[in-house]
Order: sequence, then structure tokens, then C-alpha cells
Amino acid sequence: MTSSDPITESLAWPRPDLLDDLDRLRRKAPLVHCITNAVVTNFTANVLLAVGASPAMVVTTEEVEEFVGIADALLINVGTITSSDAEAMLRAASAADRTNTPWVLDPVAVGVLAYRTAIVEKLAGFRPTVIRGNASEILALNGLSGGARGVDATVSSDEALPAAVELARSTKAVVALSGKVDYVTDGVDVISVEGGNEIMTKVTGTGCTLGALIAAFLPVTGSPLRAAAAASAIYASVGERAAWKAHGPGSFAVAFLDRLSTIGLQ
Repeated sequence: MTSSDPITESLAWPRPDLLDDLDRLRRKAPLVHCITNAVVTNFTANVLLAVGASPAMVVTTEEVEEFVGIADALLINVGTITSSDAEAMLRAASAADRTNTPWVLDPVAVGVLAYRTAIVEKLAGFRPTVIRGNASEILALNGLSGGARGVDATVSSDEALPAAVELARSTKAVVALSGKVDYVTDGVDVISVEGGNEIMTKVTGTGCTLGALIAAFLPVTGSPLRAAAAASAIYASVGERAAWKAHGPGSFAVAFLDRLSTIGLQ
């Protein structure tokens, strides 16, 4: 970061404005259209149900454009992308752009393989509301070398923060950068979120489902920056507290859903 970069605000659960956002989400129960990777589809739906949103996994190429017009928000995650997935994703992103439906792009492993990178570049042209990724993915999207290894980041979120700010400025999207410390930026303001637990890296889908949670907050906050920050803070708090009860990755996943379903109600 340089002296011209924005000052970082720290955000942590609980805070009155976060409680208000979560209450609005539960009352609205936004319909979130998820085109996500095959590994995390079930967990993604359960995370959305636990927080009070309504998930819809509509992935058929012939249906996605119509459904985007019905949904309150869209998530596109390219984790296990196929040729048919790519067509559906591009159609859905184009429809979201036309209908002003807020949407989240999760560019899993962008920069590692040429095909998915080309698709992500096309998707980014449809003006995602939020881009969520790890440090390597954000660096790759910003045109830098991210040192990626599959879907894992091999650099820290601190190192990638300047790239996240630049990417937000160039794309006009809010960038949610995941790592040991999460950062959310619109290119002007930067919000840091600490918390979570190392065990979250041992359970498939904890990063991908954060993208879905951000999408769920988009229709209820009125601010993409606030939506991404609220989702990140709640996610970190839930992960930290679920880890206290877990005996390993399996029990953590159950505890995570249980905690997410009751956060703010206790």
C-alpha cells in the first residue's frame, strides 16, 4: 500500500448495523440464483438456507436468462467449469447486466488454466457487482502473477491488497479479497475483516459459499461494499465460533451451519 491508498476500517461481528442487515435479509429471504461448482452445490444451498435466504440452482442453458430476471441476486462460480457451464454462465451474466440484477463473480483458479481464464475475462465484461477471490485469483485478474497452485492462494491477502484496490477501480466492482485477513474494497474505501479459523481451509466450499452469502446480502443492504463486508464479518464470526465446538472438519461443517442459522438470534 502507498500513502495514496485508502485507509482501512476494521469490521467485526457483532455491530448494530450488521444485525440490522442480517434482520433485513431474513425478512426479505432473497432468492439467490447460483451457478456454482459441482463440489459445493449442496453446501452452498444449505448455507443460504441457514442464513435465511432462498437458493436456486438453475444451471440449464435454456433457463438461466429467464431465471436471472426472477432472482434477487446471482452467483457465478467457475470452480468446475465445463463447456455447457460456460455458455450458461455467459448467458446469465449478460442477462444480469441487462436487468441490473446484482451479481457476484467467483473466478476460481483464474490464471492457472487458459480456458477458464478466457471465460472469466468474458464474464468480467458483464459488470459484476462484486468479485470475490483469494489473493492469487485477484492478482491474476488484475494482470499480475499470482503464484497460484490450483485453487489455493500462495500469497497473502496483505500482499494482494493493492491489486484488489486497482481491480476495483478498473472494473467498478467491489472486490472481496479472502485470506487470513479478508479485505473488501470499492477502490476508494477498504474494510478489513479478521476472524475465522484455520479449520475452514480443510472444508471444501468455505470460500465458495462466502460468495453466495455476499450475493444474498446484495439486495438488502443497498450498497455492494456494505453487502460484501457484512457477509465477510458474519462468515468470519460463524467460522471462529463453529471451530470451538468442532472435533474435526466433518463436525465443523455441521457446527458452521448450526451457528449460521442462529447468529444474531441468541
